[in-house]
Amino acid sequence: MIASIDYEGQLIYIKYILTLAEYDKNGKMSLTFNPEKYKELLIAYLPKIIRTEAENKQALAIIEDLMHRERTPEENELYQLLITLIEKFEQEYYQPDEQINPHSMILFLLEQFDRNREDLQVVLGSENVVNHILHGEQKITPEQARKLGEFFHVEPSLFIM
Repeated sequence: MIASIDYEGQLIYIKYILTLAEYDKNGKMSLTFNPEKYKELLIAYLPKIIRTEAENKQALAIIEDLMHRERTPEENELYQLLITLIEKFEQEYYQPDEQINPHSMILFLLEQFDRNREDLQVVLGSENVVNHILHGEQKITPEQARKLGEFFHVEPSLFIM
């Protein structure tokens, strides 16, 4: 029997009742995998390759449920399978189509922080410099990257390619 004891509350929580065959040589718990129970889980949840955001959300809900409780060996296999399917989907679905460059990062941060080009002119010195940087005609210097990092409260390395 595998149990935990709450001495203050004077309670015993029984986790597993096992046969001797279910323990390994070192006396550690070794739960056996039951293919029939796993088959029942597969039939109940019908895991498959995730192709849409809705399917991903459904798989995430199952993961969330399994994550917050003690899992049987069969549930753990389902859990690992779903994690693999979710990771594969998210790598493909959320992978940006194009590389993020320093210029697009500045435009993104301007929008996020509700700032405009005039704010950048104060940071970088002139309208001409801001225009050249935002159009990708001029590389951002390490000093400009430092100033942008301070302005947006991010790492300056985001602005250096």
